[in-house]
Amino acid sequence: MAAYASLVSLLTTMDQIKNHPRFSTSVDKNQLESLGEKIGFLLEFIEKHTDGVLESRIACAAYAAEDVIESHVVDQIKPGIRTKVAKIIHSMRLKKTWASLLDLHSVIEEMDSIKKKVLELKDEIGSNEHDMQPTCTSTSSSTPLITTGKNTMVGFEEQLLQLLDKLTGQQSNRQVIPIVGMGGIGKTTLAKNAYEHSLIVHHFDIRTWITVSQKYNVIELLLQLLSEKNSQIDEQLLGQKLHKMLWSRRYLIVIDDIWSIEAWEEVSRFFPDNNNGSRIVATTRISNVANYFDSPCIELSFLDEDKSWKLFCQMAFDQVGCSSELEDIGKEIIKKCKGLPLSICVIGGLLGRSNRAQKYWKNIAKDLTSILNSGEDENCLSILSLSYTYLPAHLKPCFLYMGIFPEDHKIFVSRLIKLWVAEGFIKSNLSESWEETARGYLSDLIDRNLVLNHRLGSNGRIKICKIHDLLRDLCLKVAHKDEFICVMEDTQRGIESGRRIVCNENFLTAKHHESRALHTLQLAPLTRTLVTSIDCRLPKNRLLRVMSFNKGARKKYLCRHIVDQVNMRYLAYYKLTRSFPADKLSSSIDVLWNLQTIIITANIEAPSQIWKMRQLRHVDIYELHLPDPPRNRGQQQSELVLQNLQTLKTVFNFVWSEGACERLVNVRKLNIKYVSDPQRSNTLQHFRLFTTLYFLNGSKTVVYNLILDGFKLVANG
Repeated sequence: MAAYASLVSLLTTMDQIKNHPRFSTSVDKNQLESLGEKIGFLLEFIEKHTDGVLESRIACAAYAAEDVIESHVVDQIKPGIRTKVAKIIHSMRLKKTWASLLDLHSVIEEMDSIKKKVLELKDEIGSNEHDMQPTCTSTSSSTPLITTGKNTMVGFEEQLLQLLDKLTGQQSNRQVIPIVGMGGIGKTTLAKNAYEHSLIVHHFDIRTWITVSQKYNVIELLLQLLSEKNSQIDEQLLGQKLHKMLWSRRYLIVIDDIWSIEAWEEVSRFFPDNNNGSRIVATTRISNVANYFDSPCIELSFLDEDKSWKLFCQMAFDQVGCSSELEDIGKEIIKKCKGLPLSICVIGGLLGRSNRAQKYWKNIAKDLTSILNSGEDENCLSILSLSYTYLPAHLKPCFLYMGIFPEDHKIFVSRLIKLWVAEGFIKSNLSESWEETARGYLSDLIDRNLVLNHRLGSNGRIKICKIHDLLRDLCLKVAHKDEFICVMEDTQRGIESGRRIVCNENFLTAKHHESRALHTLQLAPLTRTLVTSIDCRLPKNRLLRVMSFNKGARKKYLCRHIVDQVNMRYLAYYKLTRSFPADKLSSSIDVLWNLQTIIITANIEAPSQIWKMRQLRHVDIYELHLPDPPRNRGQQQSELVLQNLQTLKTVFNFVWSEGACERLVNVRKLNIKYVSDPQRSNTLQHFRLFTTLYFLNGSKTVVYNLILDGFKLVANG
């Protein structure tokens, strides 16, 4: 959701400027206060309601405001930049006339106009919050049955036996059995197979099925349970009627596709516990909802290759079987489905109804993900889209951002969180850091089965996550539609106006593509994020704030031209060659007024100015030669401390004084390396260092890695 992300980012930028210790912006404080009030109002609206036209206007206005404010800051640091940016924007002639909005007063007027539209919209639909809620829908959003023509299920036979056992077990009290998994994994299919099983049909006196979905109406749900189409009586009387119908009888109720605990509480008060073995099965995509029932979950995971192939063959060939000439191609197709039953069924059904020729099947294999999400078979796309549609506003930009990573990529959580923070997606929270809040966002996405937990770290927290290819493709589709992320898969026009540009390595294989991409990026003055493998300097883009080079770039750029991007928040150079002596960062590095994260896989010598960069949060350099901190020249202690710094690694042959330790009061991860220097590798000295840092960090969790001539010592506080 571009509107929400742009508003939160703008609010974060304003706070950073207001609280920055080194300079004050020339932007009028009264204007900032007025802007802040309007941002708060619009955020409240966006968090509760959706309106495509208004959201587009809000995003444009917020982007314009951020451009104006940061241009003022950049102009203070390097005079003349704002004028250049304005000229470039004028030449682009964008739809919303950005050049005319390079005046904060104009932006505030535009936000005033939007606010009036929002108030009018609220008047139209009623100011009462209840009236603003989504209306009931009777359309099922659950996954259609993953069955063959004979209604037999493939891949979850063990889970079916487990479910049947729970349904017919000895426990007499009413029990809830949750089934949880991502959209398209087979939850509804499993529940339906149990529901229609002959054993269950004979075991229960009453069986009834309702589909809840995110949009629900209690009266409609009660009518479904009563198998009635309409009624003139109110909710309470309908509930009493249902309670009476279920009383003293052994019943089975399947609540399919439940999204919230509130929906359960609305209807479950009418379900009596007859102490006769009644059961309720609830299917959900959200782990927190499943865990609420305080009952062991049946958790569905992806099918392995053998089960995937069996399901595909039954969908595509029924009893005929796969011919030998199509088997290899078929298995290649199945491998790309990554074990998701929904995609296997959709593609199996498609191929079963089409030409069984090798050439046709090879074409399908080449572009499988796009075919599944093309909308031609709305089955797959619509089911997966629901998971995005019903996300809270604050999670939507974080989910869409997953699209910047290549297909099947192992995503390091630490990197992902740093990027979310740098992008400004994380709303300030006084009780915890941005990183802690961001980790909570990620946990929510995992609970909703939109992101996969791939590997845990030694501390028990998620270290690596992944996203299914179909969900990644959904991210890209929505992000492109909302102009949230531009992925250069072709030299399409208009991409130079994108605020987040991803230039994948696959696209750069051909040399002419690289030259075209480079030309496009040179004309992208509004771009704030660039993830690329291109080695280039972007002299016209002074508002860039996230730059990630996925391949080695020229060290000349790193050492000299890095200071051109004074607005940078996140800078990452991967796969750089390591050289001796170490490359020197520019002594003007501190002009990067808001740099939060710097990641460089090379040997780097930092200037003393790095000790002045109080916005730094994470410094992760392969081998960092750190100078002694400058002496205190009458400055207050608070002006010397790097309060935000949480990660510092790997510091090479550094003599740690008490003064250096006192500047690092919030460091949580510290790597230190000593090689062939007896004076610097004094064990007692490092013991004192750890003691000092642990004392300064209080009771916080701290991890220190100390490497002495190849031997690694780990200290956990």
